[in-house]
Amino acid sequence: MFEMSKRTFLSGSIAALCGLHPLEAEAAPVIALPNDVAQRDAATIMAVRTPSPVVSMTFDDGPHPRLTPVLLDMLKARGLRATFYLIGNRVVTWPDIVRRIADEGHEIGNHSWTHPNLAKFSDGRVLDEIDRTSNAIFKITGRPPVTFRPPYGAFSRRQRLMLYEARNLPTILWSVDPQDWRRPGAGVVASRILKGSRPGAIILSHDIQSGTVKAMPQTLDGLSGRGLRFATVSQMMGWPLWQSRRFRRAGT
Repeated sequence: MFEMSKRTFLSGSIAALCGLHPLEAEAAPVIALPNDVAQRDAATIMAVRTPSPVVSMTFDDGPHPRLTPVLLDMLKARGLRATFYLIGNRVVTWPDIVRRIADEGHEIGNHSWTHPNLAKFSDGRVLDEIDRTSNAIFKITGRPPVTFRPPYGAFSRRQRLMLYEARNLPTILWSVDPQDWRRPGAGVVASRILKGSRPGAIILSHDIQSGTVKAMPQTLDGLSGRGLRFATVSQMMGWPLWQSRRFRRAGT
């Protein structure tokens, strides 16, 4: 069985980084940016400085057995790529959808195994949540995720630096938050994304929310109509397309 160890994977190419849902028994915290993101470091990405009119649509908490395929159909019809931050225990439940996400050119990121509030966890428990998810994604797609997004945004700067050192995974946050998890309605979700997006934006959304998926035609077409193009998170950071990167086990 494949197991991930410290810096298990090395990429074949190197690029510099530009400087309530029912998954927990306890009440879910509010989704918000950490209060320490003002300090810049390579381990934390909220947006990307780019002269190109590019944005990154990101979808958290899937895969969803019904909604994610509908969203994938929308993206495919428009020839657009997005980044999906998947939960490990959902990855192993719906592997065919995970495989489809990868096969259709989208990027898959790590969103932990059980979607806990990681800010309350020890480093060992944090790494276990992340490693189990990376292993599951690797087993299904043949490649590991190269970025991580913390559930609820709850991840301290110390934890972000720890993860970057231990696993070479930058923490991807966001610059546009339509608060779709509050279920304000598809029109509101689309309006908030269109209003907040500009080149280099990383847009937070959730493909487990029906209102979000219903908002996507207006959102995607509206952004395209403004001349904005779409890229995956790591592409926007200057890395090659996730599917084209070559990974090898450390020490091989």
